[in-house]
Amino acid sequence: MTEWTGITTMKSSKSQSGYFIKEGFTSIFAHGLMSFASICIIIAFLMIMGSFILLAVNINSVVGDLESDNIILAFIDDYLSEVEARALERELARTTNVSSVTFITREQAMESFIGRHDDTDRFDDVDPTWFWHRYMVFVEDVALIEYTLHELRTIYGVERVNANLVIARALVTFRNFVTIVSLIIVAVLLAISLFIMSNTIKLAIYERREEISIMRMVGATNSFIRWPFIIEGFILGTIGSMAAFAIIWVVYGILAGSVYEFENFFINLAPFSNVSVAIFALFAAIGFGVGVGGSALALNKYLKV
Repeated sequence: MTEWTGITTMKSSKSQSGYFIKEGFTSIFAHGLMSFASICIIIAFLMIMGSFILLAVNINSVVGDLESDNIILAFIDDYLSEVEARALERELARTTNVSSVTFITREQAMESFIGRHDDTDRFDDVDPTWFWHRYMVFVEDVALIEYTLHELRTIYGVERVNANLVIARALVTFRNFVTIVSLIIVAVLLAISLFIMSNTIKLAIYERREEISIMRMVGATNSFIRWPFIIEGFILGTIGSMAAFAIIWVVYGILAGSVYEFENFFINLAPFSNVSVAIFALFAAIGFGVGVGGSALALNKYLKV
């Protein structure tokens, strides 16, 4: 008897699940205009949000490229030979926040200096001994450049260090500004999309208030009434978020391809693959939250006893 009851309960549970899914899909087509409006709203806001995210990613990428060009010059004591100067490379490379170092001999420094001038004849008497051996030091994070300068100064054999701190500080300020503004914009867009989607779903449910009332009158439980709407919201949210992801992927690919055609264009767009997983996860989460959460919240008014 117990075994038969368990089997019956399982069949009943599967039957209910099938009913909920069927009703969820049926409701989408039965209220086609509202369903279409809901999907369009999700697509529109996710595309706007995704555009700002990609803009922020590319700005940070450009700032990162500028940061990598912001190097430190470490000048080696004049009394050290080239062999002794080269021996400092390992210690310099071990310094905190240093990604790599490049050694430049006196001769290379002289050639670089002369090469920056058009009239090279007037530098015929210039001697390599007038220049110092030096290292180009590349940092990992430009925000820590002042700390790195302090550490480099303490290394034996380093006479002085030089870096453009004005540009470094400006880059850090700009990067922080872009990050904060991007987060604020994304948060505002998320709040607006949740508000509009919630009200859109409320309108859809308002259209069906009589249907809900009849179901309550015949003894349907709140969960029995709620599940088809939640599944409907889940389907709408999933369709909207995946459509938005596909559209922004295609549009960004076309835009990136157009930019790459200009060989002298100073900005290279970051590959979409760098952020595709993060954007896909974000869109899926927002689609689920807006669809399911909005449906659940909108139903509360009609399920109160």
